[in-house]
Amino acid sequence: MTDVVVPADDVSPTRVHRTFWWKEALIMLGFYVAYSWSRNQFGSANIGPGDEPLNAFHNAERLIRLERAIGLYHEESVQDWFLPLRGFIRFWNVYYGTAHFVVTLAVFWILFAKRKLVFPQWRNALAITTALGIVGFSLFPVMPPRLLDAPCPSETGGFGGGCIPSTFRSTFDSVDPIVLDGRLRTAEQGSFGFVDTLPEYGGALWTFDSKGVTQLSNQYAAMPSMHIGWSSWCAFAMWPLLRRRWARIAMLLYPATTLFCIVVTGNHFWIDGIGGQLALALGMWGGWALHRWNSRRLDRRHDTTLGLQRPARPA
Repeated sequence: MTDVVVPADDVSPTRVHRTFWWKEALIMLGFYVAYSWSRNQFGSANIGPGDEPLNAFHNAERLIRLERAIGLYHEESVQDWFLPLRGFIRFWNVYYGTAHFVVTLAVFWILFAKRKLVFPQWRNALAITTALGIVGFSLFPVMPPRLLDAPCPSETGGFGGGCIPSTFRSTFDSVDPIVLDGRLRTAEQGSFGFVDTLPEYGGALWTFDSKGVTQLSNQYAAMPSMHIGWSSWCAFAMWPLLRRRWARIAMLLYPATTLFCIVVTGNHFWIDGIGGQLALALGMWGGWALHRWNSRRLDRRHDTTLGLQRPARPA
């Protein structure tokens, strides 16, 4: 248990706000459980064996169309450059599956221990950002690049869109059919060219095809990218605590390396990261607004307990 002293003014004595580590841990755990449950009520978990995920597939096409319109549809090229480096790709597979959680939890704890006066704002910002992510996953499910050529549910029980025709697929020079992402494709069908690096290269302790993961993870929860939202939250929250230049540079590079990771592993379009940044911006605004409202509520309760009358604050 730790006391945070809220400065006194000329009317009210100092108000002490107590924070408990176990309470914050339970709040975070409860919110993450609620986040995981609600996120998985939509998207891939509800795709039946005979269904075709048309909505998620066509939303991915919409993002591709937008990126092409501004001349920045290069995800397939970026991935293609690095695929020959198997050890390099395995590293990013591990990064994708671990840093997202480990770094965020570490920053959450550091904020609780070192920045108690602003900890509630940052906690609220993270919660609201994540809640906005759920809204995005629900209203705009997006099939990640790695699944665009993967087998459809009607073929193998997967979650891909390989059976769905698309004018965005590139043709290739081959008389005979070739195997792409476990699916036989002809030259007429073409391919988006993305590779699902987790099963193909390994490195992580799990894949999206692992037993149980398919039912626990919404594979169309791509827009906005919470990898980018959370990593940017970590960078902004830690900045005031870092004094050494190399540490600040490393923290600022964390969202950038995360963006590279989600693209090179085929898990996101880069524009999903823009969605994550927008969710964070709204989350930070909401987090600060919620904290101001709660502080005023606690002030009123504190003054009522002491029988004091606090002058109205300017709007």
